[in-house]
Amino acid sequence: MPKPKAGIIYNDIKPIACKVATEIQAKLVDCGWETFMATGAGGILEYSTPGSPVCHTRIEQLTPSNFDHDLEFAIVLGGDGTVLSAFRQLAPCGIPLLTVNTGHMGFLTETYLNHLPQALEKLLERDYEIEERSMLAVKVFRNQALLWEALSLNEMVLHREPLTSMCHFEIQIGSHAPVDIAADGVIISTPTGSTAYSLSAGGPVVTPEVPVLQLAPICPHSLASRTLVFSDREPVNVFPATSYRMVMVVDGNGGCYILPDDRINIEKSIYKARFIRLQPQEFFRILREKLGWGLPHIAKPTSVELP
Repeated sequence: MPKPKAGIIYNDIKPIACKVATEIQAKLVDCGWETFMATGAGGILEYSTPGSPVCHTRIEQLTPSNFDHDLEFAIVLGGDGTVLSAFRQLAPCGIPLLTVNTGHMGFLTETYLNHLPQALEKLLERDYEIEERSMLAVKVFRNQALLWEALSLNEMVLHREPLTSMCHFEIQIGSHAPVDIAADGVIISTPTGSTAYSLSAGGPVVTPEVPVLQLAPICPHSLASRTLVFSDREPVNVFPATSYRMVMVVDGNGGCYILPDDRINIEKSIYKARFIRLQPQEFFRILREKLGWGLPHIAKPTSVELP
């Protein structure tokens, strides 16, 4: 009978993640699992430069060697950036991920290092549920040719370069009439990304199971430009309505320069981010613990004694 297979993705910049990854691999091997390891660097998109405007790797080509549909699960050790990178690497294979926080915020992580022994026990006993979240397929076209593409769990951001003036964006959602937005930039985000850059830009928080996307202008030059929430069945096309170059960034990780005649196409991806949940997911609890949402106000005194 073949051995069950598992993977480990870790942030090799953090010594603690490297140490724990080795320890987990040894434990899994002792328990009879065939284990494969890779760093989160394989999912980093990198930044283009003016002299090399495209850093393009096809979506399905980011998966590490030996990681395939046969893996029962993978364990991710790092912060939110490593989680985003790991899903870009493994979502095309449908591998569910147990995300372990070795970073700071850890909004996307399921457990912490001090809870890891109990988490591994539940994992090996297959005592968990899988939560699926939508991802975006972001593609850049130039003269109808595919120039760049990437998977995104959080958002696509298109913004002006430093020291340039405000930009105009022509945006078409599905078959609806295009709209023109004057702003420093625009954000197209998933429900998962609603608690990331879109939240900082004034967008609403959307619970993960709602089948929508949202468009949030960054510093718009109009009182009428507000965040728009729309069905995730609608494709989005963004055209830079400006005469100079812009910058596109996906998941705060990397991207490419966008020229005036380029077109950015954003659609809900056929691939999903599959999170391993060791306990029933309570999204409002995470909002409260990580972002302080819904914390009770301190009661004011009922009376004040005057001197």
